Amino acid sequence: MAHTFILESGKWNIAGNWLERNGMLITVKGKTIVTWDRTDWFSMVTKLIFPTQDHEEIILQYRGRLDSDERRYTFLLQHSELGKVEGEGWLGVDSIIQRYWVLGNDAQRRSGFETLRRLDEERYYSNSGVLTGLSLVSAMEATIERIEPYAES
Repeated sequence: MAHTFILESGKWNIAGNWLERNGMLITVKGKTIVTWDRTDWFSMVTKLIFPTQDHEEIILQYRGRLDSDERRYTFLLQHSELGKVEGEGWLGVDSIIQRYWVLGNDAQRRSGFETLRRLDEERYYSNSGVLTGLSLVSAMEATIERIEPYAES
């Protein structure tokens, strides 16, 4: 069974929990749209909302490229809270692992990670976190479920 998230165009729902340092666990929901052009470049847009809390939504806009070995990828990300970000991902047998770091004058040394564990072709379980220096400042655990393959009109 091959990966479908990131490697295939599609629309995905996100549902789970968000935790911030010294904060309560809060509900997070969202959507992700993945598209591919005719080369090895993909685009991904994610919007996260917090329906039970007064927390600003988070928007992530990716542009990435699959390496020639088709097991690794690199990406640039515009993150609504972190700004310009660069990262890399690895495609394992059952997981997709990625890490990223904030670009520019980021004295806080902010970075992050995400692991997506494939449950089946339509569902992944995601664990992610954002760090400032060596400290974890927020984390998310969520199920990501494909709602439909994406067809360009």
